[in-house]
Order: sequence, then C-alpha cells, then structure tokens
Amino acid sequence: MKALAAPLIALLTAAYAMPPAPVVETGVAAEGTFLFEGALIQGGIVRGTAPAGTVSLTFDGKPVALAPGGRFLLGFDRDQPGTAMLVAQLAGGGTVRDELAIAPRAWRIERVDVARRPSSATEAYLKLRAVELERIAVARATVSPSEGWRQAFIWPATGRISGLFGAQRIYRGEPGAYHSGVDIAPGAGAPVVAPADGIVVLAGPPHFSLEGNLVIIDHGMGLNSAFLHLASVAVRQGQAVRQGQFIGTVGATGRATGPHLHWSMKWNDARLDPQALAGTMGN
Repeated sequence: MKALAAPLIALLTAAYAMPPAPVVETGVAAEGTFLFEGALIQGGIVRGTAPAGTVSLTFDGKPVALAPGGRFLLGFDRDQPGTAMLVAQLAGGGTVRDELAIAPRAWRIERVDVARRPSSATEAYLKLRAVELERIAVARATVSPSEGWRQAFIWPATGRISGLFGAQRIYRGEPGAYHSGVDIAPGAGAPVVAPADGIVVLAGPPHFSLEGNLVIIDHGMGLNSAFLHLASVAVRQGQAVRQGQFIGTVGATGRATGPHLHWSMKWNDARLDPQALAGTMGN
C-alpha cells in the first residue's frame, strides 16, 4: 500500500485501534473450564489452557495442537464470524464446549468511484506465480518444535506505520483484496529482527515476483511470520533464530512502491494482525 502522510496515519491508527477487551491471565484451568490470555477479537490471537484431562481439542471442527500442560493457541481471521465453538475431548470420554464470542473490528475501508482494473497478468506470469504460491504454502504448513509462540512478540523493525492490516478498497461496490499485514517504513537498509524465537522455513534466493526477498519464520503451534521486500537476507532455511536476532534489512524488492517492511502473520489458515501481538510500537 502507498505510504500515507504522518498526520493521516496517526488519525487512522487512532480510529482503527482495537476496542478494549477483557484479558484473562492463564493459570491452571479448573475442571470443566477453559482459561484464555488475550482478546477474543478479529485479527487477534489468544493463548489458552484446556480443562484438566483434555486429550484433544477442536476449534469450529478443526483440530488444535496441544502443548504440555494443556496449553494451546487460537487465532482469529480478519473476517472471523462472531461466534466459534471450542470443544475439548476428555480422557474419560466426556467433552467440554465453549461458544466463544469474537469481537468485530472497524477495518479501514476506502470506497472509490472507479472500476477495478482487470488483471493484465500473462500466462507465463501466472505459471510462475503458481509455483511461488505453492512454495510459500509448503513453508507455512511446516510444523516445527519452536516455542516462540509462548513469548511476548516484539516489533521486527521500528518506524512509521505506512499500511494497516485489514485495510481494503471497494471499487464501485467490488471489494479488492484487503491488506494482509502491517507495513513499517523505517528507511532503506534498516535492520529487521526476529519478533520471537522460531525456525526459518523459507529464505531466498530466488526472490519472489510480488514479495521480493522473503523470509518466513515458524514460531510453533501453527503460528508464523512473513517478512517481505527485504533488501538483504541474513538467515538460511532450517536455521533456528532467537527473538531480536538480525534476519535482514529493509528494502523495496518485489512489488513495492518504496522501501518498507511488510510483516504478515498466520495461525494455520487465519490471517492475523501483527499489532495484536506486538502491541504499541515503542519509540
């Protein structure tokens, strides 16, 4: 997304801020109850503890990984419906159900009175893109033993926020794709660090037509981060990285209008707002 003037970004960020939600600290779950740490909100993620004796867990019918002590993650897509069902299967054969209420977000929507441009992609490009998307999908489906998901995430770079997660344009009633991450513009060559521990599951070369030089880090339990448009890459595929470790530099490779870092996150198939994990950027 094109960079916006600083005063406008400040105004948008204030209007776009996530509404307050109660946060429950995770401890030892009592019999027959779930405990959550975090906000049940679109684009957000919570860490939870399953009821004692839980042997398996599902979220809207899909399996959820369980860590020792009954710990788990839940991520809520940008377009997550308002309710979702969490079900624990207990060792004794019983079940515990919890219908979760997911708070909506007021996404930044821009309506423009122009028709959406038709795609001009060539057949050769579409073939190339299919290969690239498959490579990214394989990387993001990688399961690693990383424990980075347990950490409080930090920002991979600090600077002006030039693009907000979830922002979307509507072209004469036809919605365009929403922005899948947060853009940070600290200047070309600025260092990029790992926001949490993880395993590098993708690192160029070659660079990608859209993403440019791309690094993806798996944080465990289905949670991963992607870093786009890098000028340089300082890690290799399969490498373990620690929170705060240097992984590359900000650039404008791929389809970018200027130097910036696009940071996107996914939990399984759900696209998440990185600001929901990293919080307010410090100075």
